Amino acid sequence: MSHSDAAAWQLPWRGLGLSSNLNAADQPHPYRLLAESPGLFDFVEYSAPLSLDETRQHASLFPEMWERRGNVPVLFHPVHLNLYGPELEPVKALKDLDAHARAVGSAWVGNDIGWWHSGGQPFPGYLYFTPPFTEAGVRDSVAHALHVQSHLSVPLALENPAAFAKRGELHVLDFMARVHARTGLPLLLDLGHLLSYQLAAGLPLEAGLDGFPLDKVIEIHIAGGVITRRSGRGYYVDDHTQPVREELFGLLESLLPRCPSLRAVTFEGDGHPSEVAALTLRRLRKLVSTWPRPPLELTPVKEPAPALTRESEPWSLYEIGYGAKEEAGGDAEGARAETDFRLAVVAEELDRDWPLSRLLLAGTRDGLRTFTASKEFRELFEGLGRSLGQAFAAWTRRQLREHPEDGLAAAVTFETFLPNAFTRPVPAPGPGQVGLAEDVRVGGFPVDLTELVFAAKSLRRHLTGRAWACEVLDVSGLESLTQVARRPAPGPWTFVVRRRGRGLEVLSVPPSLLQVVRSLAQGPRPVEEVPAPMLAEGRALGVLRRG
Repeated sequence: MSHSDAAAWQLPWRGLGLSSNLNAADQPHPYRLLAESPGLFDFVEYSAPLSLDETRQHASLFPEMWERRGNVPVLFHPVHLNLYGPELEPVKALKDLDAHARAVGSAWVGNDIGWWHSGGQPFPGYLYFTPPFTEAGVRDSVAHALHVQSHLSVPLALENPAAFAKRGELHVLDFMARVHARTGLPLLLDLGHLLSYQLAAGLPLEAGLDGFPLDKVIEIHIAGGVITRRSGRGYYVDDHTQPVREELFGLLESLLPRCPSLRAVTFEGDGHPSEVAALTLRRLRKLVSTWPRPPLELTPVKEPAPALTRESEPWSLYEIGYGAKEEAGGDAEGARAETDFRLAVVAEELDRDWPLSRLLLAGTRDGLRTFTASKEFRELFEGLGRSLGQAFAAWTRRQLREHPEDGLAAAVTFETFLPNAFTRPVPAPGPGQVGLAEDVRVGGFPVDLTELVFAAKSLRRHLTGRAWACEVLDVSGLESLTQVARRPAPGPWTFVVRRRGRGLEVLSVPPSLLQVVRSLAQGPRPVEEVPAPMLAEGRALGVLRRG
């Protein structure tokens, strides 16, 4: 069923909600939090792929969400939904979205107006591209929004996007008002995103609200973030793991009586420990009533989706955002801050799997820009099915071919083959046996890179410590790491590697313990065959376990 043949939408009162990525290992665990503090919040708003089947496969918290959705309602807030960009969402994806929303009983679907993914690949860190706040940006966003709504049987709530740079003559609230006026779709007001724009434009926090259609706002988001300042200017980074800023609490309190259609306030607290999230939710609980309001009736949208013009030049924004070209006029300082943040996210993701190669080949801003401006990085977003790590691997191989004199081949080759250490499973030790820890393996390499592994960790710690004191990361110090990479010791080298989060970590293990670890790589052994001091040391380091 599409919007055109739907009856009037009845939007229920949802009250106060907590966001979740539906990963049981993530904090806070919404259902444990409710068990400990009944009534602390009323619903869960979750992010997940558009497809319900894909969500079932990958979201470890989905079974509990599904089981409890009758007494803990949910709102679906997808992060793979383009409401801006060079291409409209495929019809198949939107049919999946509609089936997903209807299956879980999501009264509406909310999403930031932004370009989230290309060729099926999300931008690193889910850092979408915000449309320019121009008439062309309005037209392209309207085309996307109406296209999505035409395949949805629940309302699409349009969320104001975050912004680093001021692009266009419109205030973000005027931009949103125009998109609403041409689509008839309800609005989702994100307070942190609004703060990001006001800082970019040099405006007070409440600027533009007087002329904004607050009566069309059905949901408000409040989340943590950080304001950083450089060159006398502030930038708001929308980082949900951070504390909620006081000015946002104050803004929420002032807006609640001015939003008569409001049906939900969501605390995007993903990443907060339960006890910290509970503190924020108790504060919000005093502001957001638990008593239900009557359903809000909305008339389904009848507007046909116009053609997508692409006049707002999304690929040009991509090239500026990843440093392939400079901002031509406009807010060059804001554009540079956005590029810096995108580069930092790329570096953080690469460091999970490529901590040595990334420092050696892309350890500086210019080095990172060389990668993100490359054809290998661009191909990520052209539907080839690559990962960021695969794109970086292809780029590093080209760097080594073009600059063999750099002498970095051993380090890059080592990290290329490091995941192979996990191709063979390690049997678990039985009763009375000792074996390798579940996430530990033993590997070998033709030359010895022990010094390089140590130097990389040591240098990171040193440069980070100096950055706190000097307020700048002095990457010129990376030159010493290059020296070490060019002088590997003779091999062969046996090393211990451990999974750590989503990455791999090479461990420094004393030679006496390494002998024990190597023997256990062949299989568990009786506990009496492992010297007690070695067993104690190995368990303390997390490389050995008893059955």
